[in-house]
Amino acid sequence: MDLFQILPNFATSIINKMNKKYCNFLTTYSRFITREVKVGEIGIGGNNPIRIQTMTTTDTMDTAATVAQSIRCIEAGAELVRITAPSIREAENLKNIKHELRIQGYKTPLVADIHFTPNAAEIAARIVEKVRVNPGNYADKKKFETLDYTDAEYNAELDRIREKFTPLVKICKEYGTAMRVGTNHGSLSDRIMSRYGDTPTGMVMSAFEFLQIAEENNYYDIVLSMKASNPEVMIQAYRLLVNKMMETGRNYPIHLGVTEAGDGEDGRIKSAIGIGSLLEDGIGDTIRVSLTEEPELELPVARLLADRYSDKRIISGIPGIKENPIDPFTYNKNKSIAINNIGGHHTSIVIADLGNEQSITPKSLSVIGYQYDAALDKWHIGDMAADYIYLGKKKIGFSLPGTLSVILDYKAWLNHDLEERHYPLFTIEDYLSTEKKSPVLNFVSFDLYDITEELLEQLQNDTTAIIVLETDTFNGMIEQRRACFELLNERIQNPVIIHRNYDDLKPDELRLYSSTDIGALLLDGFGDGVWLTAQNQLPIVLNQLSFGILQGTRRRISKTEYISCPSCGRTLFNLQETTAKIRLHTSHLKGVKIAIMGCIVNGPGEMADADYGYVGSGVGKITLYKGKEVVKRGVDASIAVDELIQLIKDNGDWVEKKEPAEIVV
Repeated sequence: MDLFQILPNFATSIINKMNKKYCNFLTTYSRFITREVKVGEIGIGGNNPIRIQTMTTTDTMDTAATVAQSIRCIEAGAELVRITAPSIREAENLKNIKHELRIQGYKTPLVADIHFTPNAAEIAARIVEKVRVNPGNYADKKKFETLDYTDAEYNAELDRIREKFTPLVKICKEYGTAMRVGTNHGSLSDRIMSRYGDTPTGMVMSAFEFLQIAEENNYYDIVLSMKASNPEVMIQAYRLLVNKMMETGRNYPIHLGVTEAGDGEDGRIKSAIGIGSLLEDGIGDTIRVSLTEEPELELPVARLLADRYSDKRIISGIPGIKENPIDPFTYNKNKSIAINNIGGHHTSIVIADLGNEQSITPKSLSVIGYQYDAALDKWHIGDMAADYIYLGKKKIGFSLPGTLSVILDYKAWLNHDLEERHYPLFTIEDYLSTEKKSPVLNFVSFDLYDITEELLEQLQNDTTAIIVLETDTFNGMIEQRRACFELLNERIQNPVIIHRNYDDLKPDELRLYSSTDIGALLLDGFGDGVWLTAQNQLPIVLNQLSFGILQGTRRRISKTEYISCPSCGRTLFNLQETTAKIRLHTSHLKGVKIAIMGCIVNGPGEMADADYGYVGSGVGKITLYKGKEVVKRGVDASIAVDELIQLIKDNGDWVEKKEPAEIVV
């Protein structure tokens, strides 16, 4: 049946979400097998490996620079290279770029990135192996207007889109050119927003409209994407996309990415949370990690993420589950009771593991956010100060800052049970067999396979028990999620701490894998805290990483958040340099979200998810936003950062830099 004839019913089925299926299995790694789409000499989807790609940041009219950067990306591992073509001139120059690459022996497929300009797309489709179009701005517009359509008027708009999009489809079909229909959360059109809202539903519908037109022309060489700068929105949109493909008998390959992830550790954490969570469920055939850095630096990150998913992940042995007890398309925090400062309405906590330290002194706490001033006998507490420290069997010989508590192994705690803010960590055996417990707080460590009727009964009647959920398996996220499902189904509302211990990982691996494993659980609503341990890693690294994961999932905000695009040939200023300058002046503004966008493609849309926006609007010119509203246009780039700071001050969100909070011992 024609999608355009059933849009209301189709959208209703999306909104109702009665069918929760979005992957093959919830308890065993199994890749969602899609059709193969050939892009030049490589295949995407089917039985092909997960492909990695990036995008050039040079001016497309600068052939030599674009070729040189493309070669650096290819040699760094890029299997596809995307190049922006904002107008006919750039689209035509793709021929020269491709020619230079081919005569130098590089056969890597090229992808033309198209926004706003169908005529450029039609030229590029005759030259490169793939074109990417954005449904939100290819034949639509975004002016943040609310439009009220009758069904007849809406269908007339769809006919208009069909008229504009069909020529490109026919060219791609004739030339054997693949296409990515890439929806961006930040550039949903006014038409889609008016009917479906700023939602994953709108993102899916935007892509399906274009997909239907292609199918009418018997063209199927299509890859789909659902990108967003917020990993939560991105994951929900991709899940909904797969759900609707399953429901309608479609199996197009899927490209994964978190837009405007930013730079440094924060950008890598946010990318891993979004991309890794979907890869865990077997979703994704090609990925791009969008960092505000040189494009060749994106590829090692993408490769580490992709290489984690291979045949060996299929081995699971985790018990199956009949029905997913959560709504996978909408975030809902799993309800938990409040015990001390954990669970309930409290923000997620961080436990720092100092169990391997030789001795514990006031200086030991400096690496987890507590600085001791001996002369004044004061503690200075940072925004990323851990809430609890695990010491194993060790004893503290000094007074702790008032916001910090200690966790000891149960038998060691028996000797310190009268000390303030010292709590026991029980093994499952000790918890079930002993009557000696803290009247305030007891941590109980177990994994999925320890769950018994006896344990569940005791937990249901214990308003002091905090669950420390463990795993030591290769498929640890899936196992811990299965345990959370079990606890949810049994109506256990004790708070849950997600504890992961990693063996012998390199720093980059630890950052990406822990962000994936813990972030995926947090974005499904599970977990009231994070406890991260790893061999050969310093406590300061693990503490910062724990807070970074909570920030990336927006479960606990401890610093400024930057929504920063990765730059491309459309960028109208030095994005990396500007981002660093803005970060230098604003990194102390805890909880403020600042978007830094090179051009208007996604800029205005992503402003809706940011408090302030800094967007390139012309050569050397910046437009400043408060939310999605334009405040100043045409600001000279030389003073734009100062103007941004003044805008933040004018709106009452500026605070002066200060020393960390003090607590007198």
